[in-house]
Amino acid sequence: MAQNKPDADPGDTRSQKEKMLAGDLYIADDAELSQAGRRAHLLARNYEARYAENLEQAQQVLQELLGELGEQVHIKPPLYVDYGFNIRIGAGTFANYGLVALDVAAITIGRDVQIGPNVQLLTPTHPVEADLRRAKYEAAKPIVIGDNVWLGGGAIVLAGVTIGENSVIGAGAVVTRDIPANVVAVGNPARVIRALA
Repeated sequence: MAQNKPDADPGDTRSQKEKMLAGDLYIADDAELSQAGRRAHLLARNYEARYAENLEQAQQVLQELLGELGEQVHIKPPLYVDYGFNIRIGAGTFANYGLVALDVAAITIGRDVQIGPNVQLLTPTHPVEADLRRAKYEAAKPIVIGDNVWLGGGAIVLAGVTIGENSVIGAGAVVTRDIPANVVAVGNPARVIRALA
């Protein structure tokens, strides 16, 4: 069946992980990426198990899971990631229960960010071309959350979005494009409703 798959670029000899990290079309059902995903899943489960018993040990697991973890970061489990290594979180950031951070591309979260429950940071994208989608190709675009941002509960941030420092994203908002610094944005799609002094 693999022989019938359309090839996004037949001359591209990079691994699927290399294509993924470059933001190009790749196939996630790859042995290297599957192993990395399972590792992340196990570490996230281990983090959740240790969280209730020993926060210091839990933080050590979180440091192993994530690409970069600042001081005094507090994430309430459960935490759901694709790989973990593509996530960088600045010091003093807090995430409430149920953060979904699909880090096919880089997710950069600044310092002192407040993340409400059930927030989703979604870097993956899929081709609009039906044949490529059927062949299981996907890609991703990075997400950047600036310092001191507050993401309200249930907010969804889509691939390629940057949210400027000090901004507030209302509960349940769907952020489909960049949000400047020092504003409040709400709704679906999220729109700026006022500036912050």
